[in-house]
Amino acid sequence: MPRILIVDDEESIRGALRQVFEYEDHEVATAEDGPEALELFQSFHPHVTFLDVKMSGLDGLEVLSRIRGIDANACVVMISGHGTIDTAVDATHRGAFDFIEKPLDTGRLLVTLRNVLELRGLAESVQLLRSEVGTRHEIVGASQVLRDVMERIDRVAPTDARVLITGENGTGKELVARALHHSSSRRDAPFVEVNCAAIPSELIESELFGHMKGSFTGAVADHPGKFEQAQDGTLFLDEVGDMSSDAQAKVLRALEEGVVTRVGGSKPITVDVRVFAATNKDLSKEIAEGRFREDLFYRLNVVPILVPPLRERREDVKPLVTHFVAQAVRSNHGPPKTIEAEAMARLEALDWPGNVRELRNTVERLLILSPGEAVGAEDVDALVAGTASGDALGQALLNVEAFGEFKEHAEMAYIAHKLRANDWNVSETARQIEMPRSNLYKKIEKYGLSRDD
Repeated sequence: MPRILIVDDEESIRGALRQVFEYEDHEVATAEDGPEALELFQSFHPHVTFLDVKMSGLDGLEVLSRIRGIDANACVVMISGHGTIDTAVDATHRGAFDFIEKPLDTGRLLVTLRNVLELRGLAESVQLLRSEVGTRHEIVGASQVLRDVMERIDRVAPTDARVLITGENGTGKELVARALHHSSSRRDAPFVEVNCAAIPSELIESELFGHMKGSFTGAVADHPGKFEQAQDGTLFLDEVGDMSSDAQAKVLRALEEGVVTRVGGSKPITVDVRVFAATNKDLSKEIAEGRFREDLFYRLNVVPILVPPLRERREDVKPLVTHFVAQAVRSNHGPPKTIEAEAMARLEALDWPGNVRELRNTVERLLILSPGEAVGAEDVDALVAGTASGDALGQALLNVEAFGEFKEHAEMAYIAHKLRANDWNVSETARQIEMPRSNLYKKIEKYGLSRDD
C-alpha cells in the first residue's frame, strides 16, 4: 500500500487531503510543521510527500531541501496558496516533482499522485488508484452485496446480453448501466439515455424511433431517434416501466428484428444497439395488471441486476461520504471539512429512503451549513431529517398548539444549537446570528439555557 505524507499547518487542509487519499486506499500520515515532517519522513518512509510552502519556522522549500538530502529519490509535491513563478522554479530546482496551487483540486491531486506512482514503478497501485478524472459515475462501496453486483457487471459487460437493472430510487441504477457500457466492447461508441418517465407518452415514440418532417405539428425537420443515435453503442431505457403500450410494442419489434421506423416514415432503418433497461417498479405486478408486456419483459430481462438499497449495505456509507465530500469540495459546494466519528456513526445508522442520492445531498448540506471545520454529531442531529433527535424536535414543534408557542420553541432550539456549535462562546454566537450580545444573554436567561443542556 502506498504511503503518503501530508505536511500543512492548516488542520482543515490536512484533514481534507487525508480523506481523499485514504478513500483511494493509501496509508496516510500528517505533520503540521517542518520538524515533525522531517521526523515522520525518516520513520514513515512515504512514497509521496505533499508539502506546503508557507509554514512558520522551517518553510516548505527548506524542508524540501532537507528531505532530498535524506533521500535523493524522494518524490515531493509542493502545495501553496501564494504560488509565484519564482517559487515554483525554486521548488523545481530543489527537486520537487510538481507544484500545485491552492485551492486544491481533487482531480489535479489524484492525477499528480498517479504520475508519481507511475514514476516509482508502483504499477499495481496505479491500477488501484480510482482517479476522479473521467470517473464521475464511479460506483463506490465495499459491502458484500455491492461486490456481488460488481462481479455480475464484470461477467456480463463483455457480452452483448441485454440487462434489466432494478432497485429503489436513488440506488445507482444509472451508474450500473454506465459501468456495463464502460467495460464493454462498445465503450467507444455512444451511451444514450432515455428517461421514459420524463417524456410525455405522445412523444416517447418520436424520441425513441425518430420522426419525419411534417409527421406531426412541430416536426419541422427529419429527426433521428435514440435508437439511431446509439448506433453501435448502448441505449439505456431508464424507468422503462413507465413506457406506453404502443411504445412497448415498437421497442419489442426493434429488439426482435434490429430495425426501427421513424414516426411518419415507411423505410425500416437497421440498428445495432445493446439495450439496458432500469425500473423501480415490480414488473411482474405490472404484467399481471396489464400495464407491461410480458414478451418485452423477457426480451429485456436476459440478465437481471438488483441494486440493493443503502439500508442493506450500511458499511458503504462511510466510503460514500468520503467520496461525496471530495466531490463537493472540488465543485465548490462546500469548504474542506472532516466528518467526525460520531457524526459518521449517526449517518450510518439512518435508513436513507432516498438511498445514495439522498446521502449525497445530505453531505453537501452538512458541508455548507455546519458551522465548524468538522461536521459533528450535533450537526447531523440538527441538519439531517431522520435522526433520532431531529425527529423528536420536529415532532415536538409540530405538536405545539399555538403559533406563538411554536415560535418560542423554534427560537430556543435554534439558539441552543448555535451556542453548542460555538462551544458556548456567547460573543461569537451573537456575531454569527447577527444579534446584539445583550439580547442573546436575555434569550439565554429567558429559556433557561445552560452549557449542560
